[in-house]
Amino acid sequence: MKEELKKLGLHFIVVDLGEVEIMENISVEQSGKLKTALLNSGFELIDDKRAVLIEKIKNTVIEMVHHSNEIIKTNFSNYLSEKLNHDYTYLANLFSEVQGTTIEQFIISHKVERIKELIIYGELNITEIAWKMNYSSVAHLSNQFKKMTGLSPSHFKQLKDKRRSPIEEVGNS
Repeated sequence: MKEELKKLGLHFIVVDLGEVEIMENISVEQSGKLKTALLNSGFELIDDKRAVLIEKIKNTVIEMVHHSNEIIKTNFSNYLSEKLNHDYTYLANLFSEVQGTTIEQFIISHKVERIKELIIYGELNITEIAWKMNYSSVAHLSNQFKKMTGLSPSHFKQLKDKRRSPIEEVGNS
């Protein structure tokens, strides 16, 4: 990736995983070449600011739900707003408009998928999973899980063929 940017004569700062900030204004020709180079490497150029923000929202949710071991002390709307430096109402409206679902539903879908994973691993009991996933109670986790899957967590645990979805498909209508 860095080599492709250098070939195009672009100076850059790699900001985050999957995100590059280019120092200069990029010409239409350079943009086209960059798109082609990225596609050849299996990547996609997202240069629409709204699409970029949607991806940041999704990545923040996925990071928090699937990859973070820290318990977020604040509510998620404040966390997202601070992390992405935008008003939560703006983020929520944009996300709903573009994705056809709410951030809340997207988060719940990912939490349920993570709960499935934790149940399958079998290292934590349901009380520990509820605490780890920041639920106020086991009952709240169980109700949300059942609403999304049609099964109680204990019934899901008994299934032989546990159905999980790839992370990139979770929460996409």
